[in-house]
Amino acid sequence: MGGLASPYPPGVAPTSARAGHEDALSALVDLVQDDLEACNRTIVARMDSPVALIPQLAAHIVAAGGKRLRPLLTLASARLCGYPGSAGGARHVDLAACVEFIHTATLLHDDVVDESQLRRGLASANAVFGNKASVLVGDFLFARAFQLMVADGSLRVLEILSRAAATIAEGEVLQLITQNDLSTTERRYLDVVEGKTAALFAAACQVGAVVAARPPAEEDALAIYGMKLGTAFQLVDDALDYAADQVTLGKTVGDDFREGKITFPVLVAYAAGDAEERAFWERTIEQTEQSDADLAQAMHLMQRCDAIPATIDRAADFAQEAKAALHVFPDGPIRQALLEVADYTVQRAR
Repeated sequence: MGGLASPYPPGVAPTSARAGHEDALSALVDLVQDDLEACNRTIVARMDSPVALIPQLAAHIVAAGGKRLRPLLTLASARLCGYPGSAGGARHVDLAACVEFIHTATLLHDDVVDESQLRRGLASANAVFGNKASVLVGDFLFARAFQLMVADGSLRVLEILSRAAATIAEGEVLQLITQNDLSTTERRYLDVVEGKTAALFAAACQVGAVVAARPPAEEDALAIYGMKLGTAFQLVDDALDYAADQVTLGKTVGDDFREGKITFPVLVAYAAGDAEERAFWERTIEQTEQSDADLAQAMHLMQRCDAIPATIDRAADFAQEAKAALHVFPDGPIRQALLEVADYTVQRAR
């Protein structure tokens, strides 16, 4: 792969404002460039299989772009904790690849569950190869991830990443339970977010401290940073589903609405609505009785009650908590880049 793929679809240039926000991610990439390239080589090598469909389908989703944010966090966290670069040790590289495999496997499974047709602006793997192949290749990537964990040899690493894998599955099942249920509380919604998204961010960061043999306080600090960062990231994604255009979002706008998912903007709009507006949400979200005009009406109601700004503000709170967790580490380029990534997570919606 040789470096980080552009997060934008081919032929689509970022706006100048968004390009400025991307500088935070670019700065982090530059600081761990050699490690990231080694990680990409590991990903390519570990995707290989004599069953031709496996590398073909896996390559489809990996090559679709993505920011490699989660493996970047593993590489950066290890370097923040003093672990040498890829020239002095490869554990963080292999574990970063492991984190990316877990993430990619969950994407394959999620797209099947959600019946998604787009992923990062391109046709999703299930749309191209079918649901059965996507599920099975997702299973293959989970297995590859566990092979990398075992090869690392640390029971602590195995504990952290295997627990994260289980938590992700729990989060996805919890989302199914809360789907179409407008009585869902903010706390319950955040339980879903922390499970399906933030848990892997937390684990990706925490294992960086483990490979560097840092004390529990630093492990905990990086786990908190990752958990808060991942929560902010998902909140922004949930806002963008109602506020972005399809090119920016990389998937069909309004997918969450059409599926009746309970997200923060919906909770805000429902709580602020009068009887007529609540009836609209109950019909479209709980009963999923929707017409072609309903998405536009949902966006209108959200605009009236500032549901999107409220969601972004909540994300900003979590981003600040993420930044505060890093105070235990001395100032330096890696720490500064991680602080800026927390800001970038929120700014990509502004």
